Amino acid sequence: MKHSITLLALITVLGLSACDRPTVIAVPAAAPDPTVVAVPVPGPAGPAGETGSQGADGYTGAQGVPGDKGYTGAQGTTGDKGRTGETGASGATGKTGTDTTVIVVQPPAESAY
Repeated sequence: MKHSITLLALITVLGLSACDRPTVIAVPAAAPDPTVVAVPVPGPAGPAGETGSQGADGYTGAQGVPGDKGYTGAQGTTGDKGRTGETGASGATGKTGTDTTVIVVQPPAESAY
């Protein structure tokens, strides 16, 4: 371990000394003499001009595209059960039957010819 640290220090010193370069300082050229330029000063403001005429009307825009059809709504809830009706009135008592039996005979069907 003693030798590895010494060897590393020696390699570092050699590496840094190989990269050492002299510093180059660039001297800027002398600035030219300033030139004086005459700038005109504006005078007082003049009177306001007349109001301009009204501009032309703009074009009417194109009609928009119709919107998409909406979604169908969900099915509604089933209604509540209705009330039970009231009991009807009782009928009158029928007549007592007799010993007579009545037989009803159907007439024969008519011929299709």
